[in-house]
Amino acid sequence: MQRAISVVRRAAVKPEKVVDTVTLDHEGRNRRRIALTGDDGLAFLLDLDKAIALADGDAVKLEDGSLVRVKAAAQPLLEITAENPLRLVRLAWHIGNRHTPAEITAEAIYIERDHVLAEMVRGQGGLAREVERPFHPERGAYDHDCGHDHGHGHSHGHSHGHGHHHHHHGHDHAHDHGHAHGHGHGHDHHHDH
Repeated sequence: MQRAISVVRRAAVKPEKVVDTVTLDHEGRNRRRIALTGDDGLAFLLDLDKAIALADGDAVKLEDGSLVRVKAAAQPLLEITAENPLRLVRLAWHIGNRHTPAEITAEAIYIERDHVLAEMVRGQGGLAREVERPFHPERGAYDHDCGHDHGHGHSHGHSHGHGHHHHHHGHDHAHDHGHAHGHGHGHDHHHDH
């Protein structure tokens, strides 16, 4: 049985080297060592130095130089949505607090099905709907082995007009009350803003 000993990221995969595809769920794409069979029947042993998260379109390189492309399998998930972005952000905070893997998009959060979390989401005024789709949870900020930017920086151009022009900056109304303390007593609590 051939061994797959390294990972080739999607951008570097040469289609002519691909000999098979292996369809894996999220857990299967985060293994170090496991016997796998490709969708066309090629049996091989994934044998990496450490578990490397495989993304849809990445490939593993076999000892003979050929590649097996990785396809993310659809799996049962919960799609969490809310009627406004603020509520969705709050739900994301609650989910993050439970350290469950989550995929975050502009419109929804996806987690593995969990009836306790589904109830929590509904209790917070969100919607939790069962779906089947590939799962691509966020990588931990400390987990740098993947070397590719997931591009989740959705800058939605929030122009919060902070209106700093009407803050009455006349705070320096004779604060040296002739005390001349100069011993660093920190009399800054007298600034009645």
